[in-house]
Amino acid sequence: MDTQALAQRFSEVLADLGLECLGVEFTPSQGQSTLRVYLDLLEAGEGTSEERREVGIEDCEKASRELSALLDVEDPIPGHYVLEVSSPGIDRPLFTAAQFRKAAGQEVKVLLKVPLEGRRRLRGKLAVVEGEHISLEAEGRIFEFDHGQVESARVVPDWVALGYAPQPKPGGRKK
Repeated sequence: MDTQALAQRFSEVLADLGLECLGVEFTPSQGQSTLRVYLDLLEAGEGTSEERREVGIEDCEKASRELSALLDVEDPIPGHYVLEVSSPGIDRPLFTAAQFRKAAGQEVKVLLKVPLEGRRRLRGKLAVVEGEHISLEAEGRIFEFDHGQVESARVVPDWVALGYAPQPKPGGRKK
C-alpha cells in the first residue's frame, strides 16, 4: 500500500474541513491492523494576527467520518483494520522533506531504512534541510542523508521549554 498516495487522497477530502493530512502510518497485524492518520489545520494566510488554534477532538471526529466514508467507497486497504485519526501531538511525526524544513533547529529522532556510518537510529538537532537533503547534528558530528532514506522520524519534545520539567540550575551540580 502506498501511504503517500493515500495521504494525498485524504488531503483532498480534508481540505473542505480546513484540515490537512500530515501523513499516514499503516501497522499490519494478524488480528487487527491500524491505519493512523495525522491531521493539522490548513495554514492560515501569511500576516494574519489570529492566534493559531490546535486540532481538536471535533476536528478529529469530522475527519474520521469523512475518511471512513471515503475508505468504505474506495476500499484501498484489504482486510480488517482500525482507523485512528489524531493531531500530531508534541512528538510530531515528520513524513515529508517540507515537514523536516519546518522542524529545522529542533531535536529529532530518525530511523533510517539502511545504516549510515553503521547507524540506523539517530537523535540530534536538525541542522539544515535543503530540498530533499537533510543534515543532522548528533554526537558531535554531522550526519547527511536524503529524505528518501528515512523510514520514520519524530520531533523530540523539549520538556523544559514546555514547562513539564524543571529548569536546569545555573552552574550545574555542586558538591
